[in-house]
Amino acid sequence: MSTTTTTTEKNTDTKAPTDNKAPASRVSAAAASDKNSKLASDQGTTSIADIVVQKVAGLAAREVRGVHDLGGGAARAFGAIRDRIPGASASIGQGVSVEVGETQAAVDLELVVEYGVAIAELARAVRRNVINAIEQMTGLDVVEVNINVNDVYIPGDDDEPAQSSRVQ
Repeated sequence: MSTTTTTTEKNTDTKAPTDNKAPASRVSAAAASDKNSKLASDQGTTSIADIVVQKVAGLAAREVRGVHDLGGGAARAFGAIRDRIPGASASIGQGVSVEVGETQAAVDLELVVEYGVAIAELARAVRRNVINAIEQMTGLDVVEVNINVNDVYIPGDDDEPAQSSRVQ
């Protein structure tokens, strides 16, 4: 009997655990159950929509001197077309993607910086401003702000070239 028990114990000890991990999220699930949050109380909870955090982050990033625009090339081209349509509103969230949990948020920004600006210092200033704005306005803890600088704005590049003709 003890031989059978030992064999059974060995079988259970060597059994390989199954790995059923979900895709990793930047926003911690453990923090979602934190009842000491500013967004949860005995009288109820407050949830913040992704679009709210996206707009706050976009506005906060644009406030920093040296940020010319947000978004990649395609997003900016679409925005330029949209700006020419009467009554169309500019997208404040352009170039901003967020992941929002119950108590935490993570932000990704795509920036176009002005030529001559120190990019590392600009990134620190943008990160600090975005974190402060989101945490003050929403009460969410910002776990990360990733910044992707995808272009440099050089004054004069966007100007229309003068129409000159070789013949008069």
